[in-house]
Amino acid sequence: MVNANGIKNQHLILVGQQLKLNATTATPAATTPATTYTVKSGDTLSSIAASTKVSVANLVSYNNIANQNLIYVGDVLKLTGTTAAATTPATTAPATTTTAPATSTATQQAATPAASATTQQATAPAASAATQQATTPAASTATQQTTTPAATTTTTQASTTTATSGTSYGQFKLSFYDPAVLGSNMGYSGVAANLSVFPKGTKLKITLSNGTVWYRTVNDTGSFAASNPQQLDVAMPSSQIPSAGILYANVEVVQ
Repeated sequence: MVNANGIKNQHLILVGQQLKLNATTATPAATTPATTYTVKSGDTLSSIAASTKVSVANLVSYNNIANQNLIYVGDVLKLTGTTAAATTPATTAPATTTTAPATSTATQQAATPAASATTQQATAPAASAATQQATTPAASTATQQTTTPAATTTTTQASTTTATSGTSYGQFKLSFYDPAVLGSNMGYSGVAANLSVFPKGTKLKITLSNGTVWYRTVNDTGSFAASNPQQLDVAMPSSQIPSAGILYANVEVVQ
């Protein structure tokens, strides 16, 4: 009531004086702490820290003070702010020089060529194998391209024997006949020869000058071949008989 009615002497009130019963007690204004401090003569950071309750370290950090023992009268110091993270001085490890044993270098020098040699040994066969794989089909293809036309020339019922070498009998004269025209059913895989030179059943490899190869089996002796030991009478369809009529070829006996 004293506060609500502003009574100066609580022992002295007057008759008829109206008193407030529900007055709001005034709240004293909060004191805002100072955010700066102006340096006065005789001040030190220690004395300022004691009076402002801000540590010397924070004062130095807030104000970027390079020398905490040197401040000037009139300087305005910040009492709040962000403290810079403490910087831990880098520790320089003492340099140590380790001398590698001479044998280690020698081992490395010796091991490196060995590894290289191993690599070469490991890769060389692979390269060789790759070369073989790349070149072998080509060679095979070349052979097929060379020999296929020859096989086509002999076509119908020609002997399929694929012997590639045998005993050479030198050059022979070739003549041709069509067994079907003569009423024979002996087919086109045979050849008439002088039986004293090539007995029946002898397998012959006949190579023409243009590289064409025929394989025939002696199965008869023709009138020309019987009287001419260096002549063969080759069975062949009339449509395929060479227009020259007479050819020469190298003849081998194959197994």
